[in-house]
Amino acid sequence: MAVNSLWKRYVRLKALEPRLDLNWVADCEKHGTASYRGNKVTLKNVRDFSWENKREHDSKWINTKVDLNEIVDVWFVIDHFHKIKGLAHTMLTFEFSDGQFITFSFETRREVGERYHPWNGLWRAYELYLLVATESDALHLRTNVRGHKVHLFRVQTPPGKDKALFNALCDRLNSLSETPEWYHSLGKTCTTAIVDQVNLITPGRIPRMWQTLLPGHSAKAAWKLKLIEDWGGFDSTVEASRIDNRARNWDGKEEYSRFIRAHLPPR
Repeated sequence: MAVNSLWKRYVRLKALEPRLDLNWVADCEKHGTASYRGNKVTLKNVRDFSWENKREHDSKWINTKVDLNEIVDVWFVIDHFHKIKGLAHTMLTFEFSDGQFITFSFETRREVGERYHPWNGLWRAYELYLLVATESDALHLRTNVRGHKVHLFRVQTPPGKDKALFNALCDRLNSLSETPEWYHSLGKTCTTAIVDQVNLITPGRIPRMWQTLLPGHSAKAAWKLKLIEDWGGFDSTVEASRIDNRARNWDGKEEYSRFIRAHLPPR
């Protein structure tokens, strides 16, 4: 009986196909795309919401252009959204000399009325979504609106690897905008997807490790692998990288991304 039940579930799951044309919730309603002209990249459908609270926001999707030669820094974000330390969300932000901060975040694409649960994520419940957003949307949502504990680490990138990583993420963005894929709570998550992109441009740079499955512990792994800057030892690096307390003092006048970095060690 149990075997028959498992077989029926397998057949049902095999019949499911990821979609692009469902009734998505507002914050993942549109999918970004990227187009290139030399080192200039045009990003379309960049989310730039102003969040009043967890449910209310001013919906705004923008198009913008960036110059890959003007990348100043790459930042690794860890959002500790749960009291269990290992459960966290990770993102990457690219800082440009013109003042733009563009964030990439692998997430679940949810339908209206749907809520995320990691168990459901094992069974083809959600499409994989690569959000491209302004940092004042994606990060402010977590530090100020949701009130999460958030850390911001400066990534150490060899010459040219910052451009390669941005291009790899844009290629992934375009691919998912045309050919949807399933999210998976173990195999295809916010962190494993970032690891895949890093290893794509530098094969073997991040080995298989349990921290990718429990990204709340990924800071220690990134520090040991010299993926992030060392700001005086691991404990000091973690302490200095915390930005949520400072972010909550933001008055809305100064540029958000500059404000939350004011206390971070310079390059």
